[in-house]
Amino acid sequence: MTIISNKIDEIFLLPTTEKALFLSRFERVEVQKGAVVINAEKIERYVYFIEKGIARAFRETDKGQTTIWFGEAGGVMLSFLSFFKNKPGYESIEVLEDSTLYRISSNHLQELYSLHLPIANWGRKFAEQELLLTEQRFMDLQFKTATERYQDLIKHSPSILQRVQLGHIASYLGITQVSLSRIRAAAK
Repeated sequence: MTIISNKIDEIFLLPTTEKALFLSRFERVEVQKGAVVINAEKIERYVYFIEKGIARAFRETDKGQTTIWFGEAGGVMLSFLSFFKNKPGYESIEVLEDSTLYRISSNHLQELYSLHLPIANWGRKFAEQELLLTEQRFMDLQFKTATERYQDLIKHSPSILQRVQLGHIASYLGITQVSLSRIRAAAK
């Protein structure tokens, strides 16, 4: 659980007592490659932290699946709509490798938020971080070229290129696989 502990510290440093309490509420889950951990159109009752493995969030469209997020060790998987509004989410999240996850129920997390100010502050900092990442993703899709988005992926998440199918990467970048092949060839 070292990676999870480090991720918690990276978001917001908790006092020892609150951190121990927070971690005590986690449950370890082993998941096989291809398993869908969070299903679209269902209310998700857990927040997952990735200890080992890689995952992707996607949405079904009339053209197939559109990948909207990748998560590696230290990443957090949740349906924001389920967590904040208790409504079915719009995304599904599947693991792309055999994975070790730690999960905490949304109810336990909300209870910890209400009873422990440092943990509530951790949750606020986590939400801020996720909002900034979402804003950056939106801005990149609007204002960067596909080549620039690909270069950013190489720079910030190089292991994704070795561990994820090109079709998922192309979808994430908002381009076809043919366009991705051209960008990759030009980058060599």
